Amino acid sequence: MTLPARPDRFDRLDALRGLAMVWMTGFHLAFDLNQFHLIPRQNFYADPFWTLQRMAIVTLFLGCVGLSQAVAQAQQVDDSRFWRRWVHIAGCALLVSAGSALMFPRSWISFGVLHAVAVMLLTVRGLRPVRLPAWGWIVLGGAVLAVASSVSHPLFDARWSNWLGLTTRKPITEDHVPLLPWFGVVAVGVGVGQWVLRHRPSLLQGGLPASLQPLARLGRWSLAYYMLHQPVLIGLVMAAAWTKAQAY
Repeated sequence: MTLPARPDRFDRLDALRGLAMVWMTGFHLAFDLNQFHLIPRQNFYADPFWTLQRMAIVTLFLGCVGLSQAVAQAQQVDDSRFWRRWVHIAGCALLVSAGSALMFPRSWISFGVLHAVAVMLLTVRGLRPVRLPAWGWIVLGGAVLAVASSVSHPLFDARWSNWLGLTTRKPITEDHVPLLPWFGVVAVGVGVGQWVLRHRPSLLQGGLPASLQPLARLGRWSLAYYMLHQPVLIGLVMAAAWTKAQAY
């Protein structure tokens, strides 16, 4: 059964964002199980099996951010709605920093995915007066990715500057999503979104199979889910670790 498209939502985009959330949850569950020694020891910081998954999850999520911005531009979302959403994201980013500092004092998150989204939303909004066409956003994204892959300097290795990217080494932090190269993914997402809305709108606006509706609902509440899923997972894993310890 395919449900009809809703004029007030882009269910397919919501479902894509929901898919990123589910994938992220599986990744974080494995990470938490590893932290509590409930699975064979894994290296989440160097093993390509895990590092490539993280890269794919962040790419999918930030690509959805870019697509969402293209939709927001097409719908001419008013300033109050933008700033209300931005404050929520920025506030949650601060909470992530505070919470990670309690759990990981030496590798706390100073610029993770929510910090990046907050800055990138401002960047996309700041570029709005330029009125870049779809191909302009894609070229901009490609240029950002090219610069990030070819330029680095020790100046950007410090905690206060590594949020820009261009570091010579990977920072010691639990999550790091610097402006470069990741803004390139968002910019490409905006360009692709603009092109799709102009030439193939049904790709985003079409109906969604009933079986995928849970993903769409999850995608509509992605920020709340992002903030709640790790505390819940950690609580469950701690309970499992305690139960295991009591059994011996």
